[in-house]
Amino acid sequence: MASEVSDAGTTVRVDSWIWSVRLTKTRSQAAAACRAGHVRVNGDRVKPAHALKQGDEVRLRHAGRDRVVVVSRLLRKRVGPPVAVQAYVDNSPPPPPRELTAPVIVRDRGAGRPTKRDRRELDRLQALMQSQAQQRVAAPDESGTNGGQES
Repeated sequence: MASEVSDAGTTVRVDSWIWSVRLTKTRSQAAAACRAGHVRVNGDRVKPAHALKQGDEVRLRHAGRDRVVVVSRLLRKRVGPPVAVQAYVDNSPPPPPRELTAPVIVRDRGAGRPTKRDRRELDRLQALMQSQAQQRVAAPDESGTNGGQES
């Protein structure tokens, strides 16, 4: 275990650290996220070889979710999930509720490419489903604000 944890005064590549603490599945995904500008260290976009120090804030946009973590331990090699969680402090916002995510419309296999008319109907249906989901989320806040008393 001592060989996979680096000394306090040294640095680690940001792509290697993101992979070793299991924020991405592969190191190449971590490097690609850095090259695409989805990784920021202390507010600045970084390249995969950027030197990461203890106390740095890493912001990662991966799999449709923003992760905000503060480095508490530098790791060079990939470790198990219990050890990986101890290597950072997670300040990420909670994921959006399932009601707000866009529903997936599935077509029958072998149905072919949708026609223009089918595409318009699918767009209308998807917009209707999204508006209903937003109303369901907003409805509890509007109905119970004054405790059943009318003013």
